[in-house]
Amino acid sequence: PASMMQGKTVIVTGANSGIGKATAAAIVKLQGRVIMACRDQTRAEEAAQDIRQETGADSRQVMVKQLDLASLRSVRSFCEDIIKEEPLLHVLINNAGVYQCPYTKTEDGFEMQFGVNHLGHFLLTHLLMDLLKRSAPSRIVVVSSKLYKHGDINFEDLNSEQFYDKAFAYSRSKLANLLFTCELARRLEGSGVTANALTPGIVRTNLGRHVHIPVLAKPLFNLISRGLFKSPEEGAQTSVYLASSPDVDGVQGKCFADCKPMELLDKATDQEVASKLWDISEVMVGITT
Repeated sequence: PASMMQGKTVIVTGANSGIGKATAAAIVKLQGRVIMACRDQTRAEEAAQDIRQETGADSRQVMVKQLDLASLRSVRSFCEDIIKEEPLLHVLINNAGVYQCPYTKTEDGFEMQFGVNHLGHFLLTHLLMDLLKRSAPSRIVVVSSKLYKHGDINFEDLNSEQFYDKAFAYSRSKLANLLFTCELARRLEGSGVTANALTPGIVRTNLGRHVHIPVLAKPLFNLISRGLFKSPEEGAQTSVYLASSPDVDGVQGKCFADCKPMELLDKATDQEVASKLWDISEVMVGITT
């Protein structure tokens, strides 16, 4: 039904473009209220205006808040604000991602892709957990990628200091997303909060801005990509499904593609690795419990 998300508050990270923006718009169309958590305020405001115009929503139903996942300080300050201002939070969609960027470090010294795609979201989820539990039934949705298959978790070199390959580091961060979802789901059993992941498939977004395509090949690439790749709206379908559909009430720790559960490689559900990654991530982001 068109009012499926009425009365629900949803945070979408990286909602200023691509799948994130399409996810936010779709949730607003289902009458949900969306907080767009983005690094670039100007671009996020423009995206929010687009969504408001498209849906007729007001500035309370589509809000923008500053969140830079490459800064643990920013993550903490964002969560403090949310906890102060929001009585309830029904869905957290960990969507933002850095894709195959050159080697750089976050403010806290983490390799950028692992830092943003995994650690920033790890801390964000941790800090919003009590609010999600108070708002139960509630959901956490984690956007991964089929490219997780090429990744591995090298506990000796999580920051890729000994060796950096941008594609490999992306895959590692997306494998970390799945292991995180798996361990999170285990910890959330019986809490009324569910955690599930998805792989959106190849979508035409500006995530690939660091991937070099020769200028002359650009028009051809754009033409082919329209035939082969999903639109952001199509790419967002599974995120929206996991955020809103009654079909997945109570479903825990699964990964979906095209709105259906998918089989994962063993390395993405390895309980021992997932648990160890969790413990190390806590230390890295400075959670002391």
